[in-house]
Order: sequence, then C-alpha cells, then structure tokens
Amino acid sequence: MKIITISREFGSGGRELGKRLADALGFDYYDREIITAIAGAQGLDEAYVEKSMENANWQRIPLTYRHSFARSALLQAPRTDLLLEQKRVIKDIAKTGRDCVIVGRNADVILAAEHPFHIFVCADMETKIHRCMERAAHGEKLTPKEIELNIRRIDKNRAKTREIIGGSRWGDSAACHLTVNTGGWDLKELTAAVADYVNRWFQRKI
Repeated sequence: MKIITISREFGSGGRELGKRLADALGFDYYDREIITAIAGAQGLDEAYVEKSMENANWQRIPLTYRHSFARSALLQAPRTDLLLEQKRVIKDIAKTGRDCVIVGRNADVILAAEHPFHIFVCADMETKIHRCMERAAHGEKLTPKEIELNIRRIDKNRAKTREIIGGSRWGDSAACHLTVNTGGWDLKELTAAVADYVNRWFQRKI
C-alpha cells in the first residue's frame, strides 16, 4: 500500500495538486470526503464541521445538527470529539489497503506507522491571493488585502491544530519528504514532475 499525504498553505493549490497527482498515479483521493464522513457519523452539518475544524477557538464553536439553525439544535461540542472522529476515519481509509492521496487533516501524523510520503505545498502570497481570486465563489468580492488576512488566519489555525495533534511545527521541512512551491508553475506540468519523484521514492522503498 502506498499513501501520499499533503499539507498545504491556503491558496497554494495543494488540493488541486493532490487531485491531479491521484489521477496521474491511479490512486484513491480523499479530501472533503473526510469531512462528509465525520459529519455523517456525528449527525452534523458539513459546513459547520469544516468551519469548526479550521477554527482555532474550537472549544467555543457551536455546531448544528443536520441543516437546522434553530437555537434548540445547537450543540456545544469541543472539537476534540471531531478530531477523534477524523482520526478514526483516516485510519479506516488506511485499513482498506488501497493506494491513496489524502489532503490535509494531519494525515501524515495519524498514519505515521504506515510511513506515508508527505508533501508540503506552499507558494508566495501573491500567487495565493491570485489563485483565491480566480476560484472565488460567484458574487464573492473580497479585496486582495481581505484575502491575505483570511489566508494568514487559516494557516495560523492549521499550525495550531498541528501542534495539538502532532506536537510539531506545521510546515517543518524535517517532517516532509518533499516541499513544493507552486509559484510560477502550471499545476498540470508540476504534477508530472511530482509524480515522477514520488514513483522513484516508492521504488527505492520496495
């Protein structure tokens, strides 16, 4: 079984790179599927689960059952419950024994015993802002400065979550097999280079 885990700065294109890499290698791909599984198991709305998992003030996040926003439906649940459910879902993915790419969720820490190939994806701020603007939802009109603030906030929260789960520094090069800077790259071309590197790494491990 071959497992690739990807951590990424927000807006760096790590999610797209992960999907392209999975397609190129013929691997299963997991990203939002993990959020869907957590929400289903906990009986929670997916959007609230995703927001709470990205929010550093996780002990104060109200979660709602299904799609009801009624006050009576609010549940004050510490995010530790969601982190434990996330751990279970990711371990279940590994138990299938299928080659896969897992984006985010600190899967490299959770599956450390499986010795995954871990990639950290980053980019300069200008590239990240541009990518976020290109992929903004219809009608969303944030200024570049507002986008930059969101990027910094989300990445700060990811770093805090990493400390909670792994006790290590998010983006630490020593914890990665490959750091990829997507700035100035066409992601399709970059995927081919990363896929070649990954294949060579797994061949050396056989």
